[in-house]
Amino acid sequence: MGETEKPRLSRLTTILTQLQSKRIVTAKYLSEKHNVSTRTIYRDIKTLENSGIPIITEEGKGYSIMEGYHLPPILFTENEANALITIEQLIASNKDQSLIDNISSALEKIKAILKYSQKGNADLLTDRIYFGGNKNEKTTSNNLMQIQSAIIHFKLLKIDYNSSANKKTTRNIEPFAIYSINGNFLLIAYCRLRKDFRNFRIDFIETMVVQNQTFTPHNMTMQKYFKEYIQ
Repeated sequence: MGETEKPRLSRLTTILTQLQSKRIVTAKYLSEKHNVSTRTIYRDIKTLENSGIPIITEEGKGYSIMEGYHLPPILFTENEANALITIEQLIASNKDQSLIDNISSALEKIKAILKYSQKGNADLLTDRIYFGGNKNEKTTSNNLMQIQSAIIHFKLLKIDYNSSANKKTTRNIEPFAIYSINGNFLLIAYCRLRKDFRNFRIDFIETMVVQNQTFTPHNMTMQKYFKEYIQ
């Protein structure tokens, strides 16, 4: 194989991974990621199609792989495997139990496809990494995964909330986004009680019920929220 072919083969493999990991990928995104022209990306996509990969082109949107089509697991490099182990240990010090449980389950599945030698190294690295930061050494919430699901499905939440001033209220909120500051997760949501956007510390939510009712998304972005409500 000539030297000129190696970069392209590597690029094709990576493009295939990116197509599998996202619902839709644009030629512009791929060209910027690989530092090549969009014309080169068009040729790469055609090559993948000619090799039997069922790539769907959505005019004006981008590319995706046909639903239901699965490719064999892609092996991780040693550094990629080490990064996954580091993430696992970082999450283990988190305060939300639902996040810890789901990340651990997902990473177990990922580690199942590591090469035999990588599995031994992964076990070693797991015993040699520790992250502090959770001073209480305990989880203080268990709602993060449900909140994430409510965000993407536009589900109304009913919460009993105990503020930092120890004031308890019951709210119906329309969840918008989550961000983290100083080790705490905050939920940005439209509060129907206050008729405006508010942020709620997730560990201050005492009870939460996901309603069957859905809501219409607001004309809001993270950039707009921080500009109008934080700055």
